[in-house]
Amino acid sequence: MNQSNKVIIDHLRCPDDLLQIGMVGELSGNPGFFNFGSDLTCYGKCSAFTPSRTFSRPLHDALEYVRVDQRAVSLPFDLSEVVETLRREEYTAALGDKARNWAQNRFLRMGYYLARPLLPVSVRKHLQRFALRGWHEQLFPGWPVDTTVEQIIESILRLILRVRKDQTIPFIWFWPEGKQACALMTHDVETLDGRDFCESLMDVDDSFGIKASFQVVPERRYEVPGTYLTSITQRGFEVNIQDLNHDGRLFDTYEEFQRRTKAINEYAGLFKARGFRSALLYRNVDWLNLLCFEYDMSIPNVAHLEPQRGGCCTIFPYFVGDILEIPVTTTQDYTLFHILRDYSLDLWREQTSRILERHGVMNFIIHPDYVRGDQEMQVFKDLLEYIAGLRAKAGLWIPLPRELSEWWRQRSRMQVVKNGSGWQIVGEGKERARLAYARLENGKLVYDLKASATPPGEVGHGNGGMPVP
Repeated sequence: MNQSNKVIIDHLRCPDDLLQIGMVGELSGNPGFFNFGSDLTCYGKCSAFTPSRTFSRPLHDALEYVRVDQRAVSLPFDLSEVVETLRREEYTAALGDKARNWAQNRFLRMGYYLARPLLPVSVRKHLQRFALRGWHEQLFPGWPVDTTVEQIIESILRLILRVRKDQTIPFIWFWPEGKQACALMTHDVETLDGRDFCESLMDVDDSFGIKASFQVVPERRYEVPGTYLTSITQRGFEVNIQDLNHDGRLFDTYEEFQRRTKAINEYAGLFKARGFRSALLYRNVDWLNLLCFEYDMSIPNVAHLEPQRGGCCTIFPYFVGDILEIPVTTTQDYTLFHILRDYSLDLWREQTSRILERHGVMNFIIHPDYVRGDQEMQVFKDLLEYIAGLRAKAGLWIPLPRELSEWWRQRSRMQVVKNGSGWQIVGEGKERARLAYARLENGKLVYDLKASATPPGEVGHGNGGMPVP
């Protein structure tokens, strides 16, 4: 299969023979930054010009060099390379000082985490604000949600549909039963006080009919008795692993990572955990597959306010080898309260709105450690009420992370096949899947989801199109 085709097939789950994506010319020797259209930043090699080795405006526009004929859309870059470079954050080194802060200095980081247990939040937040100063000047990825990967795919779909002369491309809708988007509630447990507050936090979650996952630190921070884990799972919540001991050193060296992952994988079996998240969202994508988990939730969509900057520039899950990456797509509660000093839903509303309009994943991190105060708890309750409202009004799906992982893996194995004059979905789980169509309407890309009353997997054509931003 053409690798450029594969990027779109993996995203849409559409028939391969409906996509004709080629590449024109010899790729440049070195990767760099360029535009695809006026507002989409890419990083990779290009055949039409030499990309910029640094991120600076203006950038060459690769869209001007795209060739479209009756047979194919030919790009001056490798779509697979560009998308994987963004998802794997391989562009960050080229951002230079724009992507660095104190956390990139190993010795400063070690000193901070040695002192951290002795520093109250009232002190830490001032140090962190100083360390993160200038974050709002970061132009890439785009704050507060970056959808570059989705926008690149959508731009190429528009080109393909023009080649196909207004025909449609059938695909498997992103979420089961035609849900419009997905939201995950996740709770990272950092301290003993946070651990002891989990029972109360589950009561709050349950009062809004929302289940969550609890990411537990296995060593040093607090004891993790079996009764504690059972108290979570028996109520229908999920237990995952968070790092090993939360000291910020998991990714210091490959040798250290190897040593620690041996213990982490043992805890995964002991806790019956299927998912992982690293402390403070430190990460190295190339090492993830040493972990024995089904999915990871450590890569931010936009990391301007994280110790390790970057961002995967997508709001959808994607595979890193055998592990499914579920990106963190919303601002953490600690960051909202103590770095941005914001006790409203305004930022979360803006992020969820942007994710909802592109049908992606809203992945929230709420710490039991930081919502024990009356003001913080009220903001959290307001958030749960808002998400529950979206479930009722906008068709939001709110699963556990493991349920999302199960669905996305099932969907990745389904296919859309021809059946007479129409199309149908085949594969395990098809009864939950819905057939949808990508088409052009007045030059704009529209996703056309079949009416929910139509039996799943049945041959047919779409109706009720949803314009893609």
